[in-house]
Amino acid sequence: MVLKELRTHTSDMWSKIQTKYMCTLFTRAAKRVPAYARFLRNSKAHQRTPTAQTFLAIPPITKDNYLRKSLFPDLFWDGVISSPHMLTATSGSTGKPVYFARSHSVNDQSSAIHELFFTSCSLSSKKSTLVIVCFGMGVWIGGFITSEAFELMGRRGYPVAVITPGLNKQEIFKALKQLAPQYEQLIIAGYPPFVKDVLDEAEENGISIRKHKTALVFAAEAFTESFREYVAKKANVRNVLTDTMNIYGSADLGTMAFETPVSILIRRLACKHPDLFRALFGGTDKTPTLAQYIPHFTSFEALKGELLVTGDSATPLIRYAIGDRGGVYTYDEISSICKMHGVHLTKELARAGIATKTAKLPFVFVYERLDLSTTLYGLQIYPEIIRETLLQSGFVQRLTGRLTLVTKFDDRQNQYLEINVEQRRGAEVEKALAAKLKAEIVKNLKLKSAEFYELSLHLGERTEPRLIFWPHEDPTYFRPDTKQKWVVKS
Repeated sequence: MVLKELRTHTSDMWSKIQTKYMCTLFTRAAKRVPAYARFLRNSKAHQRTPTAQTFLAIPPITKDNYLRKSLFPDLFWDGVISSPHMLTATSGSTGKPVYFARSHSVNDQSSAIHELFFTSCSLSSKKSTLVIVCFGMGVWIGGFITSEAFELMGRRGYPVAVITPGLNKQEIFKALKQLAPQYEQLIIAGYPPFVKDVLDEAEENGISIRKHKTALVFAAEAFTESFREYVAKKANVRNVLTDTMNIYGSADLGTMAFETPVSILIRRLACKHPDLFRALFGGTDKTPTLAQYIPHFTSFEALKGELLVTGDSATPLIRYAIGDRGGVYTYDEISSICKMHGVHLTKELARAGIATKTAKLPFVFVYERLDLSTTLYGLQIYPEIIRETLLQSGFVQRLTGRLTLVTKFDDRQNQYLEINVEQRRGAEVEKALAAKLKAEIVKNLKLKSAEFYELSLHLGERTEPRLIFWPHEDPTYFRPDTKQKWVVKS
Protein backbone atom coordinates (compact mmCIF):
# COMPACT_ATOMS: atom_id res chain seq x y z
CA MET A 1 0.00 0.00 0.00
CA VAL A 2 2.77 2.46 0.94
CA LEU A 3 4.68 1.88 -2.33
CA LYS A 4 1.54 2.72 -4.31
CA GLU A 5 1.38 6.10 -2.57
CA LEU A 6 4.98 7.07 -3.32
CA ARG A 7 4.48 8.71 -6.70
CA THR A 8 1.01 10.12 -6.07
CA HIS A 9 1.62 12.09 -2.87
CA THR A 10 2.80 15.70 -2.99
CA SER A 11 5.64 17.12 -0.92
CA ASP A 12 3.13 18.78 1.44
CA MET A 13 1.27 15.51 1.93
CA TRP A 14 4.46 13.76 3.00
CA SER A 15 5.19 16.59 5.47
CA LYS A 16 1.77 16.09 7.08
CA ILE A 17 2.30 12.32 7.20
CA GLN A 18 5.65 12.85 8.91
CA THR A 19 4.18 15.15 11.57
CA LYS A 20 1.33 12.74 12.28
CA TYR A 21 3.69 9.75 12.42
CA MET A 22 6.11 11.36 14.89
CA CYS A 23 3.41 12.78 17.17
CA THR A 24 1.44 9.53 17.23
CA LEU A 25 4.51 7.43 17.96
CA PHE A 26 5.49 9.80 20.77
CA THR A 27 2.06 9.56 22.38
CA ARG A 28 2.07 5.75 22.24
CA ALA A 29 5.65 5.46 23.56
CA ALA A 30 5.06 7.96 26.38
CA LYS A 31 2.23 5.74 27.66
CA ARG A 32 3.52 2.27 26.87
CA VAL A 33 7.35 2.24 27.00
CA PRO A 34 8.48 2.27 30.64
CA ALA A 35 11.97 3.62 29.96
CA TYR A 36 10.64 6.45 27.79
CA ALA A 37 7.94 7.45 30.27
CA ARG A 38 10.61 7.59 32.99
CA PHE A 39 12.91 9.62 30.73
CA LEU A 40 10.17 12.18 30.10
CA ARG A 41 9.37 12.47 33.81
CA ASN A 42 13.04 12.94 34.72
CA SER A 43 13.37 15.54 31.95
CA LYS A 44 10.22 17.30 33.20
CA ALA A 45 8.82 17.04 29.69
CA HIS A 46 5.08 16.94 29.00
CA GLN A 47 3.55 13.65 27.93
CA ARG A 48 0.49 15.05 26.16
CA THR A 49 -0.10 14.51 22.45
CA PRO A 50 2.14 17.12 20.80
CA THR A 51 1.51 19.40 17.86
CA ALA A 52 4.05 20.01 15.11
CA GLN A 53 5.44 22.92 17.16
CA THR A 54 5.40 21.40 20.64
CA PHE A 55 7.04 18.23 19.30
CA LEU A 56 10.19 20.32 18.85
CA ALA A 57 10.34 20.88 22.62
CA ILE A 58 10.58 17.15 23.37
CA PRO A 59 14.13 16.43 24.60
CA PRO A 60 16.23 14.22 22.30
CA ILE A 61 17.39 10.82 23.51
CA THR A 62 20.88 9.38 23.05
CA LYS A 63 22.69 6.16 23.79
CA ASP A 64 24.08 7.72 26.97
CA ASN A 65 21.06 9.52 28.41
CA TYR A 66 18.50 6.84 27.49
CA LEU A 67 19.64 3.47 26.16
CA ARG A 68 22.55 2.84 28.52
CA LYS A 69 20.67 4.28 31.51
CA SER A 70 17.63 2.04 31.07
CA LEU A 71 17.00 -1.58 31.94
CA PHE A 72 16.88 -3.50 28.67
CA PRO A 73 13.30 -4.84 29.10
CA ASP A 74 12.03 -1.32 29.90
CA LEU A 75 12.95 -0.19 26.38
CA PHE A 76 10.31 -2.51 24.88
CA TRP A 77 6.63 -1.83 24.31
CA ASP A 78 4.85 -2.40 27.62
CA GLY A 79 8.15 -3.59 29.07
CA VAL A 80 7.55 -7.02 27.50
CA ILE A 81 10.82 -8.55 26.33
CA SER A 82 9.04 -11.72 25.21
CA SER A 83 7.56 -9.94 22.18
CA PRO A 84 8.98 -11.33 18.89
CA HIS A 85 12.17 -9.55 17.86
CA MET A 86 15.66 -9.97 16.44
CA LEU A 87 18.86 -8.65 17.98
CA THR A 88 21.79 -6.90 16.38
CA ALA A 89 24.64 -4.81 17.73
CA THR A 90 26.55 -1.71 16.78
CA SER A 91 30.04 -2.37 15.48
CA GLY A 92 31.57 -0.70 18.50
CA SER A 93 33.45 1.77 16.29
CA THR A 94 32.42 4.66 18.55
CA GLY A 95 32.59 2.92 21.90
CA LYS A 96 31.10 -0.03 23.74
CA PRO A 97 28.65 -2.03 21.57
CA VAL A 98 24.95 -1.48 22.14
CA TYR A 99 22.38 -4.16 21.36
CA PHE A 100 19.16 -3.29 19.55
CA ALA A 101 15.94 -5.24 19.30
CA ARG A 102 14.27 -5.09 15.91
CA SER A 103 10.66 -6.01 15.19
CA HIS A 104 9.61 -7.91 12.09
CA SER A 105 7.91 -4.78 10.75
CA VAL A 106 11.36 -3.18 10.32
CA ASN A 107 12.38 -6.08 8.06
CA ASP A 108 9.14 -5.65 6.10
CA GLN A 109 9.92 -1.96 5.59
CA SER A 110 13.46 -2.74 4.46
CA SER A 111 12.10 -5.28 2.00
CA ALA A 112 9.68 -2.71 0.59
CA ILE A 113 12.59 -0.32 -0.02
CA HIS A 114 14.61 -3.04 -1.76
CA GLU A 115 11.53 -3.88 -3.83
CA LEU A 116 11.28 -0.24 -4.88
CA PHE A 117 14.91 -0.38 -6.04
CA PHE A 118 14.40 -3.68 -7.89
CA THR A 119 11.31 -2.50 -9.75
CA SER A 120 12.83 0.90 -10.61
CA CYS A 121 16.23 -0.24 -11.90
CA SER A 122 17.18 -1.57 -15.33
CA LEU A 123 16.81 -5.18 -14.23
CA SER A 124 13.60 -6.97 -15.12
CA SER A 125 11.38 -7.84 -12.17
CA LYS A 126 10.34 -10.98 -14.07
CA LYS A 127 13.77 -12.51 -14.75
CA SER A 128 15.71 -14.85 -12.47
CA THR A 129 18.06 -12.83 -10.28
CA LEU A 130 20.91 -13.96 -8.04
CA VAL A 131 21.55 -11.72 -5.03
CA ILE A 132 25.01 -12.09 -3.48
CA VAL A 133 25.07 -10.55 0.00
CA CYS A 134 28.64 -9.44 0.79
CA PHE A 135 27.94 -7.71 4.08
CA GLY A 136 29.37 -9.22 7.24
CA MET A 137 27.16 -11.97 8.63
CA GLY A 138 26.96 -12.13 12.41
CA VAL A 139 25.65 -9.82 15.12
CA TRP A 140 25.77 -6.86 12.72
CA ILE A 141 22.64 -5.78 10.92
CA GLY A 142 23.84 -5.32 7.33
CA GLY A 143 24.06 -8.92 6.15
CA PHE A 144 20.98 -10.22 7.89
CA ILE A 145 18.56 -7.41 7.04
CA THR A 146 19.67 -7.37 3.38
CA SER A 147 19.26 -11.11 2.90
CA GLU A 148 15.92 -10.97 4.72
CA ALA A 149 14.75 -8.08 2.52
CA PHE A 150 15.35 -10.01 -0.70
CA GLU A 151 14.06 -13.28 0.78
CA LEU A 152 10.78 -11.57 1.69
CA MET A 153 10.60 -10.24 -1.88
CA GLY A 154 10.89 -13.82 -3.07
CA ARG A 155 7.93 -14.77 -0.91
CA ARG A 156 5.94 -12.01 -2.61
CA GLY A 157 6.60 -13.61 -5.98
CA TYR A 158 9.74 -11.90 -7.24
CA PRO A 159 12.21 -14.30 -8.94
CA VAL A 160 15.14 -13.68 -6.59
CA ALA A 161 17.55 -16.20 -5.08
CA VAL A 162 19.83 -15.17 -2.21
CA ILE A 163 23.23 -16.46 -1.17
CA THR A 164 25.10 -15.05 1.83
CA PRO A 165 28.87 -15.58 1.60
CA GLY A 166 29.41 -12.47 3.70
CA LEU A 167 33.03 -11.31 3.62
CA ASN A 168 34.41 -14.65 2.43
CA LYS A 169 35.86 -13.73 -0.95
CA GLN A 170 36.52 -17.29 -2.03
CA GLU A 171 32.87 -18.18 -1.52
CA ILE A 172 31.86 -15.00 -3.38
CA PHE A 173 34.05 -15.95 -6.34
CA LYS A 174 32.65 -19.50 -6.34
CA ALA A 175 29.13 -18.05 -6.47
CA LEU A 176 30.09 -15.68 -9.28
CA LYS A 177 31.77 -18.45 -11.23
CA GLN A 178 29.35 -21.32 -10.70
CA LEU A 179 25.98 -19.82 -9.77
CA ALA A 180 25.77 -16.43 -11.49
CA PRO A 181 25.80 -17.88 -15.06
CA GLN A 182 22.69 -19.91 -14.17
CA TYR A 183 20.68 -16.74 -13.55
CA GLU A 184 19.65 -13.99 -15.94
CA GLN A 185 20.54 -11.10 -13.63
CA LEU A 186 22.86 -10.30 -10.74
CA ILE A 187 22.72 -8.03 -7.68
CA ILE A 188 25.83 -7.57 -5.53
CA ALA A 189 25.24 -6.03 -2.10
CA GLY A 190 27.99 -5.03 0.31
CA TYR A 191 30.22 -2.39 1.91
CA PRO A 192 31.43 -0.02 -0.84
CA PRO A 193 35.20 -0.71 -0.54
CA PHE A 194 34.59 -4.44 -0.25
CA VAL A 195 32.40 -4.51 -3.37
CA LYS A 196 35.16 -2.67 -5.20
CA ASP A 197 37.63 -5.33 -4.05
CA VAL A 198 35.33 -8.06 -5.33
CA LEU A 199 34.94 -6.39 -8.72
CA ASP A 200 38.69 -5.80 -9.07
CA GLU A 201 39.71 -9.28 -7.96
CA ALA A 202 37.00 -11.05 -9.95
CA GLU A 203 38.92 -10.17 -13.10
CA GLU A 204 42.12 -11.52 -11.56
CA ASN A 205 40.26 -14.76 -10.84
CA GLY A 206 39.09 -15.12 -14.43
CA ILE A 207 35.51 -14.03 -13.70
CA SER A 208 33.80 -11.61 -16.07
CA ILE A 209 31.12 -9.71 -14.19
CA ARG A 210 30.68 -7.40 -17.17
CA LYS A 211 28.83 -10.12 -19.08
CA HIS A 212 26.06 -10.12 -16.46
CA LYS A 213 23.21 -7.66 -16.19
CA THR A 214 24.16 -6.25 -12.80
CA ALA A 215 22.92 -3.84 -10.13
CA LEU A 216 24.79 -2.77 -7.00
CA VAL A 217 23.52 -2.14 -3.45
CA PHE A 218 25.72 -0.48 -0.82
CA ALA A 219 25.42 0.55 2.81
CA ALA A 220 27.40 1.55 5.92
CA GLU A 221 29.42 4.47 4.53
CA ALA A 222 29.49 7.33 2.07
CA PHE A 223 31.41 7.35 -1.21
CA THR A 224 32.10 9.83 -3.97
CA GLU A 225 30.58 10.00 -7.43
CA SER A 226 33.99 9.08 -8.83
CA PHE A 227 33.78 5.86 -6.83
CA ARG A 228 30.28 5.19 -8.18
CA GLU A 229 31.53 5.69 -11.74
CA TYR A 230 34.46 3.35 -11.11
CA VAL A 231 32.45 0.41 -9.74
CA ALA A 232 29.66 0.95 -12.27
CA LYS A 233 32.16 0.70 -15.11
CA LYS A 234 33.74 -2.40 -13.57
CA ALA A 235 30.35 -4.11 -13.30
CA ASN A 236 29.03 -2.76 -16.61
CA VAL A 237 26.10 -1.15 -14.80
CA ARG A 238 23.73 0.29 -17.39
CA ASN A 239 22.48 3.35 -15.50
CA VAL A 240 24.17 4.68 -12.36
CA LEU A 241 21.04 6.62 -11.40
CA THR A 242 18.72 3.62 -11.30
CA ASP A 243 21.05 0.63 -10.89
CA THR A 244 23.06 1.67 -7.82
CA MET A 245 21.71 2.40 -4.34
CA ASN A 246 23.47 3.39 -1.14
CA ILE A 247 21.42 2.80 2.00
CA TYR A 248 21.55 4.94 5.12
CA GLY A 249 20.86 2.36 7.79
CA SER A 250 21.75 1.50 11.35
CA ALA A 251 21.54 -1.26 13.91
CA ASP A 252 19.26 1.14 15.80
CA LEU A 253 16.38 1.23 13.29
CA GLY A 254 17.35 -0.78 10.21
CA THR A 255 16.96 0.71 6.72
CA MET A 256 16.22 4.36 7.48
CA ALA A 257 16.79 6.16 4.16
CA PHE A 258 17.98 5.20 0.71
CA GLU A 259 19.37 6.68 -2.47
CA THR A 260 16.92 7.08 -5.32
CA PRO A 261 17.45 8.11 -8.95
CA VAL A 262 16.50 11.70 -8.10
CA SER A 263 18.73 11.90 -5.02
CA ILE A 264 21.71 10.59 -6.98
CA LEU A 265 20.98 13.04 -9.80
CA ILE A 266 20.79 16.02 -7.41
CA ARG A 267 24.04 14.96 -5.74
CA ARG A 268 25.80 14.70 -9.10
CA LEU A 269 24.43 18.07 -10.20
CA ALA A 270 25.59 19.63 -6.93
CA CYS A 271 29.10 18.25 -7.50
CA LYS A 272 29.14 20.04 -10.86
CA HIS A 273 27.73 23.33 -9.49
CA PRO A 274 29.76 24.55 -6.47
CA ASP A 275 27.21 27.24 -5.56
CA LEU A 276 24.42 24.68 -5.48
CA PHE A 277 26.60 22.32 -3.45
CA ARG A 278 27.25 25.01 -0.83
CA ALA A 279 23.58 25.98 -0.72
CA LEU A 280 22.49 22.40 -0.15
CA PHE A 281 25.25 21.05 2.06
CA GLY A 282 27.08 24.04 3.51
CA GLY A 283 30.74 24.99 3.27
CA THR A 284 32.44 21.61 3.39
CA ASP A 285 34.96 19.68 1.35
CA LYS A 286 33.06 16.43 1.94
CA THR A 287 30.28 15.04 -0.23
CA PRO A 288 27.46 13.75 1.99
CA THR A 289 25.15 10.89 1.16
CA LEU A 290 21.84 12.30 -0.09
CA ALA A 291 18.89 9.97 0.38
CA GLN A 292 15.12 9.96 0.60
CA TYR A 293 13.02 8.41 3.33
CA ILE A 294 9.45 7.19 3.76
CA PRO A 295 7.78 8.98 6.69
CA HIS A 296 5.46 6.01 7.26
CA PHE A 297 8.61 4.07 8.26
CA THR A 298 11.11 6.55 9.71
CA SER A 299 11.32 10.32 10.07
CA PHE A 300 14.22 12.74 10.41
CA GLU A 301 14.85 16.18 11.86
CA ALA A 302 18.01 18.26 12.10
CA LEU A 303 18.95 20.09 15.30
CA LYS A 304 22.03 22.33 15.05
CA GLY A 305 23.50 20.14 12.35
CA GLU A 306 22.84 16.88 14.17
CA LEU A 307 20.33 14.37 12.84
CA LEU A 308 17.45 13.19 15.01
CA VAL A 309 15.55 10.10 13.92
CA THR A 310 12.14 8.85 15.02
CA GLY A 311 11.15 5.28 14.27
CA ASP A 312 9.03 2.40 15.50
CA SER A 313 10.45 -1.01 16.33
CA ALA A 314 10.48 -3.50 19.20
CA THR A 315 12.25 -0.70 21.08
CA PRO A 316 10.90 2.57 19.57
CA LEU A 317 13.08 5.66 19.40
CA ILE A 318 11.76 9.24 19.41
CA ARG A 319 13.99 12.19 18.51
CA TYR A 320 17.00 9.91 18.80
CA ALA A 321 20.38 11.58 18.27
CA ILE A 322 21.97 8.82 16.27
CA GLY A 323 25.39 10.49 16.21
CA ASP A 324 25.41 11.58 12.56
CA ARG A 325 25.62 15.10 11.18
CA GLY A 326 23.50 16.38 8.32
CA GLY A 327 20.21 18.03 7.41
CA VAL A 328 16.75 17.48 5.98
CA TYR A 329 14.70 18.97 3.14
CA THR A 330 11.24 18.48 1.77
CA TYR A 331 11.08 17.71 -1.95
CA ASP A 332 9.74 21.18 -2.69
CA GLU A 333 12.50 22.83 -0.64
CA ILE A 334 15.31 21.03 -2.45
CA SER A 335 13.67 21.70 -5.82
CA SER A 336 13.42 25.41 -4.95
CA ILE A 337 17.11 25.59 -3.93
CA CYS A 338 18.11 23.93 -7.19
CA LYS A 339 16.02 26.44 -9.15
CA MET A 340 17.61 29.39 -7.30
CA HIS A 341 20.98 28.19 -8.60
CA GLY A 342 19.93 27.70 -12.20
CA VAL A 343 19.13 23.98 -12.02
CA HIS A 344 15.54 23.18 -13.00
CA LEU A 345 14.91 19.80 -11.45
CA THR A 346 11.87 18.90 -13.57
CA LYS A 347 13.86 19.45 -16.77
CA GLU A 348 16.86 17.54 -15.40
CA LEU A 349 14.65 14.59 -14.45
CA ALA A 350 13.20 14.49 -17.95
CA ARG A 351 16.65 14.80 -19.51
CA ALA A 352 17.90 11.89 -17.40
CA GLY A 353 14.85 9.80 -18.24
CA ILE A 354 13.82 9.26 -14.61
CA ALA A 355 10.76 11.52 -14.25
CA THR A 356 8.45 8.51 -13.88
CA LYS A 357 10.76 6.97 -11.28
CA THR A 358 10.62 9.99 -8.97
CA ALA A 359 8.69 10.29 -5.70
CA LYS A 360 8.33 13.58 -3.82
CA LEU A 361 9.58 12.05 -0.59
CA PRO A 362 11.61 14.15 1.87
CA PHE A 363 15.40 14.10 1.75
CA VAL A 364 18.07 13.61 4.39
CA PHE A 365 21.76 14.27 3.83
CA VAL A 366 24.31 12.73 6.14
CA TYR A 367 28.02 13.22 6.69
CA GLU A 368 30.37 10.66 8.10
CA ARG A 369 30.82 11.07 11.83
CA LEU A 370 33.53 13.25 13.27
CA ASP A 371 35.25 10.10 14.49
CA LEU A 372 35.74 9.16 10.82
CA SER A 373 38.29 11.91 10.42
CA THR A 374 41.68 12.62 11.90
CA THR A 375 43.34 15.92 12.70
CA LEU A 376 46.49 17.68 11.59
CA TYR A 377 47.37 20.84 13.52
CA GLY A 378 43.73 21.24 14.49
CA LEU A 379 42.10 20.85 11.08
CA GLN A 380 39.98 17.86 10.09
CA ILE A 381 41.39 15.48 7.48
CA TYR A 382 38.83 13.12 5.95
CA PRO A 383 39.67 9.95 3.99
CA GLU A 384 37.41 10.96 1.09
CA ILE A 385 39.85 13.22 -0.76
CA ILE A 386 42.66 10.67 -0.47
CA ARG A 387 40.37 7.82 -1.53
CA GLU A 388 39.53 9.77 -4.68
CA THR A 389 43.24 10.15 -5.45
CA LEU A 390 43.85 6.41 -5.12
CA LEU A 391 41.16 5.78 -7.74
CA GLN A 392 43.01 7.78 -10.39
CA SER A 393 44.15 5.77 -13.39
CA GLY A 394 47.84 6.11 -12.57
CA PHE A 395 47.41 4.37 -9.20
CA VAL A 396 44.40 2.07 -9.29
CA GLN A 397 46.32 -0.66 -11.14
CA ARG A 398 48.61 -1.11 -8.11
CA LEU A 399 46.35 -0.07 -5.20
CA THR A 400 43.01 -1.34 -3.92
CA GLY A 401 41.75 2.09 -2.84
CA ARG A 402 41.65 1.14 0.83
CA LEU A 403 43.60 3.24 3.33
CA THR A 404 43.87 4.08 7.01
CA LEU A 405 44.71 7.53 8.37
CA VAL A 406 46.63 7.94 11.62
CA THR A 407 47.84 11.16 13.24
CA LYS A 408 51.25 10.58 14.84
CA PHE A 409 54.16 12.46 16.40
CA ASP A 410 57.84 12.09 15.54
CA ASP A 411 60.75 11.98 18.02
CA ARG A 412 60.72 15.77 18.26
CA GLN A 413 56.96 15.70 18.96
CA ASN A 414 56.09 17.23 15.60
CA GLN A 415 52.67 16.12 14.46
CA TYR A 416 52.32 14.42 11.07
CA LEU A 417 49.77 12.51 9.02
CA GLU A 418 50.46 8.86 8.26
CA ILE A 419 48.57 7.28 5.37
CA ASN A 420 48.57 3.50 5.28
CA VAL A 421 47.76 2.24 1.79
CA GLU A 422 46.86 -1.28 0.67
CA GLN A 423 48.52 -2.67 -2.44
CA ARG A 424 46.81 -5.06 -4.80
CA ARG A 425 47.61 -8.72 -4.52
CA GLY A 426 51.11 -9.32 -5.83
CA ALA A 427 51.70 -5.63 -6.57
CA GLU A 428 54.56 -3.53 -5.24
CA VAL A 429 54.71 0.24 -5.43
CA GLU A 430 58.13 1.52 -6.47
CA LYS A 431 59.64 4.76 -5.16
CA ALA A 432 58.78 6.83 -8.23
CA LEU A 433 55.11 5.92 -8.09
CA ALA A 434 55.04 6.50 -4.30
CA ALA A 435 56.46 9.99 -4.78
CA LYS A 436 53.94 10.70 -7.53
CA LEU A 437 51.07 9.54 -5.31
CA LYS A 438 52.23 11.67 -2.40
CA ALA A 439 52.45 14.73 -4.63
CA GLU A 440 48.97 14.09 -6.01
CA ILE A 441 47.49 13.67 -2.52
CA VAL A 442 49.06 16.95 -1.37
CA LYS A 443 47.82 18.70 -4.50
CA ASN A 444 44.25 17.50 -4.01
CA LEU A 445 44.25 18.35 -0.31
CA LYS A 446 45.35 21.89 -1.14
CA LEU A 447 42.76 22.12 -3.91
CA LYS A 448 39.79 20.89 -1.89
CA SER A 449 40.63 22.09 1.61
CA ALA A 450 41.28 25.79 2.07
CA GLU A 451 42.44 25.09 5.63
CA PHE A 452 45.05 22.60 4.46
CA TYR A 453 46.22 25.01 1.78
CA GLU A 454 46.64 27.75 4.41
CA LEU A 455 48.44 25.36 6.75
CA SER A 456 50.85 24.29 4.01
CA LEU A 457 51.78 27.92 3.34
CA HIS A 458 52.97 28.27 6.92
CA LEU A 459 54.39 24.82 7.66
CA GLY A 460 55.55 23.68 4.24
CA GLU A 461 56.85 20.10 4.16
CA ARG A 462 55.66 19.40 7.69
CA THR A 463 52.10 19.16 6.34
CA GLU A 464 53.07 16.49 3.82
CA PRO A 465 51.85 13.01 4.72
CA ARG A 466 54.03 9.95 5.20
CA LEU A 467 52.90 7.02 3.08
CA ILE A 468 53.27 3.40 4.12
CA PHE A 469 52.41 0.67 1.63
CA TRP A 470 51.11 -2.64 2.95
CA PRO A 471 50.68 -6.04 1.29
CA HIS A 472 47.18 -7.02 0.23
CA GLU A 473 44.93 -7.85 3.22
CA ASP A 474 47.70 -7.29 5.75
CA PRO A 475 45.99 -7.76 9.15
CA THR A 476 47.53 -4.59 10.60
CA TYR A 477 45.06 -2.32 8.82
CA PHE A 478 43.38 -4.35 6.08
CA ARG A 479 41.75 -7.43 7.56
CA PRO A 480 39.38 -8.93 4.96
CA ASP A 481 36.86 -10.17 7.52
CA THR A 482 35.72 -6.79 8.84
CA LYS A 483 34.68 -3.31 7.71
CA GLN A 484 37.55 -1.10 6.67
CA LYS A 485 38.78 1.30 9.37
CA TRP A 486 39.51 4.49 7.44
CA VAL A 487 40.77 6.26 10.55
CA VAL A 488 42.60 4.90 13.59
CA LYS A 489 43.01 7.12 16.63
CA SER A 490 46.60 6.97 17.89
